[in-house]
Amino acid sequence: MRTAYPRTPHVAWSPGVGSDDVRVGDLGGLRGREVVVTEKLDGENTTLYGDGVHARSLDSGHHPSRAWVKALQGRIGGLIPAGVRVCGENMYARHSIAYEDLESWFYGFSVWDGEWCLGWDETVRFLRRLGIPAPPVLWRGVFDERVLRKLKLDPARQEGFVVRSVEGFVREEFGKRLAKWVRPHHVQTGTHWMYAAVVENGLGARAALWDVRSGGAVDAGAVARAVGMAGDEDAAQEVVGEVVGKVVAEVVGRLDGAGRFGDDRLSGVLAALCHDVPRGRLAGALVAPLGMAQARRVADLVGLYPALHRPFPDDERRGGLARLAVAADLGVLHAVAGALAEGPSREQVEWSALIAEEAGLLDGGEALAALAALRTGVRGALEGLGADVAERCWAHARDLWVEGRIGSVEEAVAATWRWRSGDFPRLIHLVGPSGSGKSTFVGVMAGVGAGNGVGARISLDELRESRGSRADQRGNGDVLRDGLDRLDRALAQGGTVVWDATSLNRQQRSLVGALALRRDAFVTHAVLLVDEAELVRRNAVRPHPVLPDVLTGQLHRFVPPYPGDAHRTWYVGAGGDIEDVDSVDSVEGGV
Repeated sequence: MRTAYPRTPHVAWSPGVGSDDVRVGDLGGLRGREVVVTEKLDGENTTLYGDGVHARSLDSGHHPSRAWVKALQGRIGGLIPAGVRVCGENMYARHSIAYEDLESWFYGFSVWDGEWCLGWDETVRFLRRLGIPAPPVLWRGVFDERVLRKLKLDPARQEGFVVRSVEGFVREEFGKRLAKWVRPHHVQTGTHWMYAAVVENGLGARAALWDVRSGGAVDAGAVARAVGMAGDEDAAQEVVGEVVGKVVAEVVGRLDGAGRFGDDRLSGVLAALCHDVPRGRLAGALVAPLGMAQARRVADLVGLYPALHRPFPDDERRGGLARLAVAADLGVLHAVAGALAEGPSREQVEWSALIAEEAGLLDGGEALAALAALRTGVRGALEGLGADVAERCWAHARDLWVEGRIGSVEEAVAATWRWRSGDFPRLIHLVGPSGSGKSTFVGVMAGVGAGNGVGARISLDELRESRGSRADQRGNGDVLRDGLDRLDRALAQGGTVVWDATSLNRQQRSLVGALALRRDAFVTHAVLLVDEAELVRRNAVRPHPVLPDVLTGQLHRFVPPYPGDAHRTWYVGAGGDIEDVDSVDSVEGGV
């Protein structure tokens, strides 16, 4: 059934109200609620279904500006369930505002399941799975009319804003949960755009990424430039090359055959494109163009795919694949590994994929669904016991699931009884190269849920300094032994302890991990992922800089931990904020 998008009322102070527009008389439907304010884009209201598309009018006919969005619907329509519709702005044709840096020619702003408008966060997740961006977010918080009135927009390039409740709502509440502000004289063309020659709005570099997400053709050179792996056309072609181009094409074929779109498709393409870039360096470089969550997932694919090329005992393969499934999407991982395999390793990958499918460990498989249900069930069963307790219990249940020893929430709750008192020490293990912000992060640790508050902090740099010089590496063995002794005593006393060292690879982390295991500590890896250029800039101005070649060596050796290597993992960006987590509260699900 086709459904017209409702008319959005204007807030009382909107200057762009037309003769046929309506104002919302009372914003009481938003007061006290969390709201999100997004930019109102100057396009054509358009609705996508699994089997078609229309503009605001249900009987909208053909227009040259609608050809691109119809092609988009043709690619992603099969991913839109029956009864669900995606509403947004067709930005292909220039109306009154000339856009030059769009991420796509279609932006989604709401998803409807029948008469229900999905909540904002669920909407964004659903759109990303289709490969559709959402409009820029201008502000988010508990509704405050004063904040909305003070929003500064550039009327030359921004038409206005839309404010809506973050939580979902039914269609009959539309006029109470959503409103818009539009600039004065927002239509600034003499001839209506539909009757004038079509002028395309301009796409920015990141449009190549959304083309990949939405199932479009892959321009590997443009993708490389969009993520900063190549600065110009010649450099992009050098990065891609004929061989890598074929690998990317094979990854795309494998992912398309499995029906993978959105961030899954882009992650596979980027992992194939950047497979020879050191993983730690790659993760930091991708944070800015992709965001932390997808950046670290691409880097994890690059680090893990070689494992599928190696022979593995068949009787242990299911458990090994289950462990990998905790750290990465096995469907995407097998696509990358298969495309990069040569000779006998191709057979290893195909055999692994067959076992993963039979075990229900690929996308949509029963085992993965059971793991997601287990996570949700443990989270609910332990609600109210404190975040650290839930994380510790979930991590233990997750490991038991990997070993095939439990399968139900009841079994998980029973198996984690010893941790439910919360009577265990906490260890926050910092991981990152020099200048990544470890010490700064420690300084704000009290604000990131560090359980009982930070007690001891053990810094190897400070231990060296106490011996005469932070830069003197000759006594590293003695410094490490001293640090581990201090850590052991601090954990024995309980509370929260911070281990402040670069901890660049698994070997360096193993001694600390073994000691934490012996003391039954709850371990959080705080992984700091910062772009190399920013690390170099910081190193030049910090009080205790390291030599440039030392920093280069650190980045080459930097192998961040994977999800599941600790009870919980925080991924910290250049600003010192936790931008992604691997925990019991990690988000799953959607329409």
